[in-house]
Amino acid sequence: MSANTFKPIEARPAPVKTDGLVAWIRINLFGDWKTTLGTLIIGAFLLAILPRFLNWALVQAVWVPNFEACHVEGAGACWGVIVEKFRIIIFGRFPFEEQWRPLIATLLLCSLLVASCMRMFWKAWLGLAWVVVLGSFFILMSGGVFGMSKVDTDRWGGLPLTLLLSSLSMAMAFPLALLIALGRRSNLPAIKSLCTIYVELIRGVPLISVLFMASFMFPLLMPQGFNIDVLVRVLAGITLFAAAYMAEVIRGGLQAVPKGQIEAAATLGLSYWQTQRKIVLPQALSMVVPGIMNNFISTFKDTSLVTIVSLYELTGSMSLALNSDADWRPYKIEGYLFIALIYFGFCFSMSRYSLWIEKQVNKSKLR
Repeated sequence: MSANTFKPIEARPAPVKTDGLVAWIRINLFGDWKTTLGTLIIGAFLLAILPRFLNWALVQAVWVPNFEACHVEGAGACWGVIVEKFRIIIFGRFPFEEQWRPLIATLLLCSLLVASCMRMFWKAWLGLAWVVVLGSFFILMSGGVFGMSKVDTDRWGGLPLTLLLSSLSMAMAFPLALLIALGRRSNLPAIKSLCTIYVELIRGVPLISVLFMASFMFPLLMPQGFNIDVLVRVLAGITLFAAAYMAEVIRGGLQAVPKGQIEAAATLGLSYWQTQRKIVLPQALSMVVPGIMNNFISTFKDTSLVTIVSLYELTGSMSLALNSDADWRPYKIEGYLFIALIYFGFCFSMSRYSLWIEKQVNKSKLR
């Protein structure tokens, strides 16, 4: 056999695995010495406090609604306060015997929000579904028809009020923010100046000031005998506030679209609105999805400020439930942790949905 006879190459070791839990830990937690050091420091901190927290929150916790058991020396978290005050925290001052109404209203609104986020339900009838569900929501909450007792809006509260304020303000703020962002880039000085003044004026004051003006100062400017419901005024204030911030986010996306594409659209004979609808806005909005979702999450949490105008949403209902009962008043930490878990659930869901939208947009760009 000659010296040039073919010899098989020895098998090489397999490349480093880049998927799975072990690979994720290696890349994200121990990728380099800085990441490793940070992981060790955070890990040591968690090992120091986590056992104590778990012992307080789970091992020695009191789960039954018995405040005497919570007062026993050595007792941990008193989750019995949630069991005892659950209905007041969730539904606020709504009449106790009628709380099935806000329960159904909340389930309807949550179901509609989930359906609106799913591609399979993006049909023409979805807009009609919003009208029907919102109408049903207000009928169930306000009553006065079908044998239901009438409940004024100042007695609405808890989770239904939080969802109503956040969902409606987001839905109304988005188209308003879109128009304001386009107005700030307009070539017409009057429109551009008006939109700029609006944005700078709203962003220059805190939301508490806007709510205070909408609730207490606005009625003083109205003719005698003319009054707008406080819920409507607060909803308008949150919408205007959210729209100002969202407009700047959208404007950032509009500025990122190359001018050459706008010039090319003009060369093709497209009108201003055709250019914006078919070329500019699809690209601009896809680039600012994280910013828009961040604004949505911020608006959802900012609804807790309506307590200053005597509308007791989720946070206000929790304070109302515990402050009115001296036996359970010392256990506000458990109450705040409970509503924090609710807020986290909604905000985390919105964050994951934002990531899903980004993936869908990236797939569209690759096609």
